[in-house]
Amino acid sequence: MTIEMAELLQLCVNEGVSDLHLEVGSPPAVRLNGSLTPLQLPTLGPEDTEQLAKSICSEDHLQKLGRVGTVDFGFAFGDQARFRVSTFKQKGVIGIVLRQIPNALLSLEKLGLPPVVKDLLWRPRGLVLVTGPTGSGKSTTLASMINIINEERDVHIITIEDPIEFYHKHKKSIVVQREVGTDVPSFDDALKRALRQDPDVILVGEMRDLETIGAAISAAETGHLVFGTLHTTGAAQTVDRIIDAFPTNQQEQVRTQLSQGLVAVISQVLLPRIDKGGRIAAFEIMISTPSIQALIRDNKTFRITSELQTGTKHGMNTLDAHLMSLYDQGIISYTDLITKAHDPQTIAGKYQQHQN
Repeated sequence: MTIEMAELLQLCVNEGVSDLHLEVGSPPAVRLNGSLTPLQLPTLGPEDTEQLAKSICSEDHLQKLGRVGTVDFGFAFGDQARFRVSTFKQKGVIGIVLRQIPNALLSLEKLGLPPVVKDLLWRPRGLVLVTGPTGSGKSTTLASMINIINEERDVHIITIEDPIEFYHKHKKSIVVQREVGTDVPSFDDALKRALRQDPDVILVGEMRDLETIGAAISAAETGHLVFGTLHTTGAAQTVDRIIDAFPTNQQEQVRTQLSQGLVAVISQVLLPRIDKGGRIAAFEIMISTPSIQALIRDNKTFRITSELQTGTKHGMNTLDAHLMSLYDQGIISYTDLITKAHDPQTIAGKYQQHQN
C-alpha cells in the first residue's frame, strides 16, 4: 500500500490536526489537541519517507537537505491550508514534520485576548513581544495582530519570517513579507535593511540571537512598532532573557533602552480543553507602565510578577491567574493547571484549602 502525501494532508485538514510526523520505523502519526497518535497505516520505510519528501520538496530543497541535513519551508495545500515543513536526516534516513497553519485568522476576542491588546496595535512605536514554548500559538497570535493592523491602519508592514507562515494580502496597509534563506540571508540583516524601506510596522519572526535582538530594540527606539517572538514563558523571564543575551558591560544600557522601548509582553501556553474538543490559550500580559519601566531599569525584574497581580486596571494579569480562571470554569484539567503554572506550590495550596 502506497501512502500518498495528498491523502495525509487532506486528513490533517479534515480532522483539524496540528502536526503530522513521518518517521522511518513508525506509521504516520498526528498531533491532535496536543496528543500524538499513530495512524492505522503501514510502518514507513526509508524509501517511503524519501518519496514523501520528494512529493513536496523542490529541487533546491532536496539539494539543501543533502548538503546541510535539514531544510525548512512553507507551502500551500491548494487553497485549503498552508503547512510549515521541517525535513531532516536522522540515522541516515529522512524524517518529515509538517505543521498545519490555519487559513482563517481569528479576532483577538476569539483568541481570548483582552481589549487592551488591540490598543497596542495603534501604538506609533515600541516593542511588543509574544512569547511562549514551541507550539503555543505565538505565530497565530502575531498573524492575527498583523491582520488587524492591515485591515484598520494605512501603514507599511514588513514581516521577516523563517519560513513565511501566514500570507497577508494588501488591504488598507501594504504588506511586504521576506523569507529568511530565500529573500534575505538572516533575521538581523533583513531587520537592518528593513529600516531603509520606510516601514511603520515590523514583524520579526524569531529573535534568536544578539544581533537580531539588538536590531529589534533599535528599530523600536527609532519610531517603528516592532513585533517579535521569544521562546520564554512569562514577562519577567522574557525581560531577563533579552538582557542576559548581551555582554555584561552592555546590560545596563540595554536595561535603559528596554525600559523605554518595551510596550508589552504577551506570554502564552496552549492547553487541551476538557469541556469540549480543541485547545485554549492561557495568557500572561504585561503592559509597560512607569512602575514596570522602573523595575526593568533598576534590575528588579523579580518584582514584575507582583506588579502584574496589582495591574489589572491596566489590563495586566499573571499566567497563573488566567490558568486558575480556566480551571474554575471547568475548561482545563487540574493536571494542566499545575504543570503549566509558574508557581504550582502556591496554587496547589490554594485548592487544598478549598477542599479542607
